[in-house]
Amino acid sequence: MLEADLKAQLKAYLERAVRPIQIVASVDDSEKSRELLSLLEDLKEASPKISVDATGTDPRKPSFLITSPGLDIDVRFAGLPMGHEFTSLVLALLQVGGHPSKAAKDTIEQVMALEGDYLFETYYSLSCQNCPDVVQALNLAAVLNPRIRHVAIDGALFQAEVEAREIMSVPTVFLNGSKFDQGRMTLEQIVAKLDTGAADRAAQAIAGKAPFEVLVVGGGPAGAAAAIYAARKGIRTGVASERFGGQVLDTMAIENFISVKETEGPKMAAALEQHVREYDVDIMDLQRAVQLVPAGDDGLVGIGLENGATLRSRTVVLATGARWRQMGVPGEDQYRNKGVAYCPHCDGPLFKGKRVAVIGGGNSGVEAAIDLAGIVAHVTLIEFDAQLRADEVLQRKLRSLSNVRIVTSAQTTEVLGDGARVNGLVYRDRVGGDSHRIELEGVFVQIGLLPNTEWLKGTVELSPRGEIIIDERGQTSVPGVFAAGDATTVPYKQIVIAMGQGATAALSAFDHLIRTSAPAAATTAQTESA
Repeated sequence: MLEADLKAQLKAYLERAVRPIQIVASVDDSEKSRELLSLLEDLKEASPKISVDATGTDPRKPSFLITSPGLDIDVRFAGLPMGHEFTSLVLALLQVGGHPSKAAKDTIEQVMALEGDYLFETYYSLSCQNCPDVVQALNLAAVLNPRIRHVAIDGALFQAEVEAREIMSVPTVFLNGSKFDQGRMTLEQIVAKLDTGAADRAAQAIAGKAPFEVLVVGGGPAGAAAAIYAARKGIRTGVASERFGGQVLDTMAIENFISVKETEGPKMAAALEQHVREYDVDIMDLQRAVQLVPAGDDGLVGIGLENGATLRSRTVVLATGARWRQMGVPGEDQYRNKGVAYCPHCDGPLFKGKRVAVIGGGNSGVEAAIDLAGIVAHVTLIEFDAQLRADEVLQRKLRSLSNVRIVTSAQTTEVLGDGARVNGLVYRDRVGGDSHRIELEGVFVQIGLLPNTEWLKGTVELSPRGEIIIDERGQTSVPGVFAAGDATTVPYKQIVIAMGQGATAALSAFDHLIRTSAPAAATTAQTESA
């Protein structure tokens, strides 16, 4: 089943396993079961430590258990973990085989200390770039703690379960039969939900930190670049972010980053974090900033966090990025993840054979419609403007598809549903004024970005669009506070531009530091912390 090159790579990886790996497959006479057995045979040939038993009795078929003889490890895949999930399969084999994880030591200790019995079920799609993070995190948890079990389920293959459990967005995680969470999650986030005292301990640890010289708020491309450029100056640097990688984590394909012909968002995010960790940077992940306090007599800017702790720094670089813009119409919030979606790559396979709408006629919207047209029964693309704004090459491709309808000069006014899921959409003809209803099962919103700056209102000068106003040096209206990336007024929201801005903001912050004297409080705190 696997190509020769991939087999060779797999064999090299599996040489790192130090203990036996037992695979127990549950199959029937379906074509997918035959494909699974072929895959497992390739795995067996790749390592003498792997044995395969095809007499499993799991009701989900095809599926397989990965364990190690004599150990209570329960890691399962229901379906064929190819595509984005092939990496999850390889990591699971390595970790069950005794290869150590790169997870933080304190996180590993938290997982091992969890009490209680946990059965996690994660529904994924093979085209979802966020799903592997969740699958890999829970697989590792199941390897570390014998009271944790995990099964990763291909939602497209087990459609009956998806329908019964009303899953309309991936990744969706169930714990002991009840819905646990949706969307991308790290192991740290999962543990924080299970270990109720973790947040308080984290807040106490953060509150006790000495002041920074440069504190970066945000962990996307702009924030990562700022942290690296600041740390290279040999000054005390910290990063506080909700999730390292930012919106890049939600980007399927990146083909315009100079010198890198093609990559995927999660891969780039991982590379960004790895690069930052090469330097002496204090990374504080899962931290949401809610307040900025301009410097007082002590010369320190304060950043208040959602957990109640406050970080202090002589300079701050705001790199909070942006998020998908919502339509703001009745029914959107009610049916979010119940038919209203924002990631066609992730959730598209769950709508196979169904009717959907794409809102937005820019590049993102047209690309989404093209992708979805190959999966769903019919796509209606709705554009507010009188014409599509996507590149002409994309428009030609879209118009060539027989199961796509394009509606321009249309304003979506309501998302309809039956209380459990979407069943329609209403739009108004902006020319004639008439309202029209479309019967459908899914709505994919692709109407641009909204800067993550609400918490800065009244403190930092913002544009009418909510963007942080900066000059050519990245300086904001607040002394000692700089900004970079998609949250700012810089035109063209691109990764390469955000990185350049991050570097500019960090260098400007350093220039600010050397032109201003360090406050006594910061100097004393740094000396004591050393």
